[in-house]
Amino acid sequence: MKVVPTKLDGALLIEPRIRTDFDDLVIEVYDKTLFAEYGIRAVFIQDNHSLSQQSGILRGLHYQLHPKAQAKLVRVISGAICDVIVDIRKGSPTYGEWQDFYLSAENKQQLLVPKGFAHGFCTLVEKTEVQYKVDEFYAPNCDRGIAWDDPLLNITWPTRSPILSEKDKKHPNLIDAEHHFIWEG
Repeated sequence: MKVVPTKLDGALLIEPRIRTDFDDLVIEVYDKTLFAEYGIRAVFIQDNHSLSQQSGILRGLHYQLHPKAQAKLVRVISGAICDVIVDIRKGSPTYGEWQDFYLSAENKQQLLVPKGFAHGFCTLVEKTEVQYKVDEFYAPNCDRGIAWDDPLLNITWPTRSPILSEKDKKHPNLIDAEHHFIWEG
């Protein structure tokens, strides 16, 4: 397993260990001991699975407020996405910065999204399936989002006309949401 730091402190790109035996493929996607060696202390308590039927579906940018903030371990099991994270930890040297990643079933890479980051993705092909582990349960009263097209963030998405849920159409810009940001840890 290879763990690569990103430009945003705490976020990691993970290349899982792959073993083949005859016609079988085994992908080691999580190893608590190895993750701990890289400082990953999240205790994942739930796995979520998302299926997007169309290309161009954009989900996000989502986060949960403290004390229900979530760390996520994201991977694509079918299809491909442009995955985006935004550092929303007030006081962080990279506050308000974003980074994107190409995650696909073919490259099998995973992204560790720490607490204190907004997260979103845009599907690049039809029938894309994303699986992600979280270290905190969903809490509707702490559920928040940031506008995908916030002009201050100026994220370079793979489409300018994404397919959005009604919820994701209504998120405020970062500057209007930041008074809610309280992070610990």
